[in-house]
Amino acid sequence: MATSVWKGYLTFGLISIPIKLFSAAREEHIALNQLHRECHSRLKQPLYCPTCQRMVERSEVVKGYEYEKGQYVLVEEEEIKKIAPASARTMEILEFVNLSEVDPLYLDTSYLVVPEDPGRKAYQLLLKTLEETGRAAIAKLAMHQREYIVLIRPRANGLTLHTLHYANEIRQVAEYGTTDQVQVKPEEMKLARQLVDTLVADFQPGKYHDEYQTRLKELIDAKLKGQEVATAPQPQLAPVIDMMEALKKSLAARQATAKKPAVAAAEGERKPRKRAAR
Repeated sequence: MATSVWKGYLTFGLISIPIKLFSAAREEHIALNQLHRECHSRLKQPLYCPTCQRMVERSEVVKGYEYEKGQYVLVEEEEIKKIAPASARTMEILEFVNLSEVDPLYLDTSYLVVPEDPGRKAYQLLLKTLEETGRAAIAKLAMHQREYIVLIRPRANGLTLHTLHYANEIRQVAEYGTTDQVQVKPEEMKLARQLVDTLVADFQPGKYHDEYQTRLKELIDAKLKGQEVATAPQPQLAPVIDMMEALKKSLAARQATAKKPAVAAAEGERKPRKRAAR
């Protein structure tokens, strides 16, 4: 059974909705451990005190902030709990925004918002309102010793919460967004649109897979069996000299690929059916 990562109230005006937050996604990857090459023993990260020159138990660990080189102010867990803001227990909706105006760059971690039994009706009221208006709620949430700005939006008959990066956390790169007065010809735009049209599809995340992890698993399985794994083929990338010629070749290749399934299906329909033996 999934474990909730936060429990409290989502407030909407004078309405309080008791809710739980569950992680909406979890990264899947093959973990490789660090080993000693000589004996293949797994290496550990011990808690070692260089002053006392001995290993330290978890019970002896305390948190501290280094305010000067080598000088720390100690902070106890109980002291941290005392200064927790109201958003540690109550998530108050501050405003509503048009969902279309939210830049995905600000989205960080996603959570599923699940109502407690007493709050189901109020939860549905908020959900339906957001669905019909095309808006999302902005609120504050404190967890993991940090206060987040969060966005709450309707999704798949429920509410999904995303923690947001603060504006000062979005990096600025001087070269980003500069075009250097590059001029794009109308003919190039026309071919580019045609190429995009050949690649248009419905968003189906289930059809995408981590090929790197698949090949890593195959490598591990092969090594366990004493086998070799073939090197993955790499595309040959040539510098684009003539943009129009590159677009024409790309479009022709896509159109040829799209025709193959259609031709195969048509040939299958034209094949005479075998008569049943009498």
